[in-house]
Amino acid sequence: MNAQAYSGKGDIKFQIGANLQENGAGIMSSLDYGMGENISLGFASGYLLGVQRTTNMAGEKIAVPEFKDRFDFRARFSAHIANLLVIDEKFDFYPGIYASLKNFGSHLGARYFFGPGIGVFVELNIPIARYDVGDLTTSEKLNNRISINIGASFNF
Repeated sequence: MNAQAYSGKGDIKFQIGANLQENGAGIMSSLDYGMGENISLGFASGYLLGVQRTTNMAGEKIAVPEFKDRFDFRARFSAHIANLLVIDEKFDFYPGIYASLKNFGSHLGARYFFGPGIGVFVELNIPIARYDVGDLTTSEKLNNRISINIGASFNF
């Protein structure tokens, strides 16, 4: 077995790491399943643990944002294009799109595998369209803005 970062149909990757965004930081995990040579479908979820004090629409301080503001769940599609770019097989580069509980957006990710089972990853998540188009409180903006995920990737 080699350390190939994406092997196509039947490939399974699990990732766990940190989610970093304005006013908060938390944990995230994702699971991707290879549907074809360059395509995967998957799910991702995250929960913000460290959240700065936020304000409501009236400008009053809120001590702790609610669970619904801290949690997000996403269905995602990724196109694995490292082989098209003729990059090392230990490296995976994957742009994609997602639909979450908060918004519709895109992601750009990269993985590097040190061996057959473990590697590291980084992802940039960019919301394209929010479901709530009104004025959002600071709490409602959590998981609804640009964020970065970084952590460990596992090959199954």
